[in-house]
Amino acid sequence: MNITLKIWRQNGPQDRGAMHEYKVAGISEDSSFLEMLDILNEELFARGEEPVAFDSDCREGICGMCGVVVNGVAHGPEVTTTCQLHMRTFNDGDTITIEPWRATAFPVIKDLVVDRGALDRIIQAGGYISVNTGSAPDAHATPVPKDKAERAFEAAACIGCGACVAACPNASAMLFTSAKVTHLNLLPQGQPENLTRVTNMLAQHDAEGFGTCTNIGECAAVCPKEIPLDVISTLNRQLGKAVLKGI
Repeated sequence: MNITLKIWRQNGPQDRGAMHEYKVAGISEDSSFLEMLDILNEELFARGEEPVAFDSDCREGICGMCGVVVNGVAHGPEVTTTCQLHMRTFNDGDTITIEPWRATAFPVIKDLVVDRGALDRIIQAGGYISVNTGSAPDAHATPVPKDKAERAFEAAACIGCGACVAACPNASAMLFTSAKVTHLNLLPQGQPENLTRVTNMLAQHDAEGFGTCTNIGECAAVCPKEIPLDVISTLNRQLGKAVLKGI
């Protein structure tokens, strides 16, 4: 495959940045998207040019580090992480535009790499539970209803990649925050901090500069782990309870 790449290059958060065009030839359709970028970087390095900076880690669709916007879609045209996107999705001669996540809360570190520490700080604000110290409890000592366990597992699948933020016109992280709240609040171990968790995590969400949710649904449409949109309804119900109790 011969393709043309239009890639956002930016030296840091204070740099204006610009799109740069590159030609890449002889790419196998079985190559992953990140392998294609590796090939490009090898060619740039051989020419004495600065390689394109991008994030990756597991390259197995687990960690979510690899997120970029491909042709205007977070993670690309398939519902998966960028590392699991393959070149057979594209056609010979295509022009592919690659950009970083676009959000005030995700400042660009370099090229396609952004700082997603804001999501970590949301977790720190409420992603914990009260437990008794000592030896581990016996298995199944705390019964969990099957429907709640399945719902909690569904929400826990969120990998914090930030695609929901990149896809949302408001740059909201509400799907991420709601998934974490839903995961912990449905389990018995999460009940002591139930309502304070919602208010603390939402307060941190707003403090980080994320936008508000207007139920457009783009977040769920691009989520590589298919977190359902209705986790936001779960968060809103919990928030309503917190308000009524004056929390």
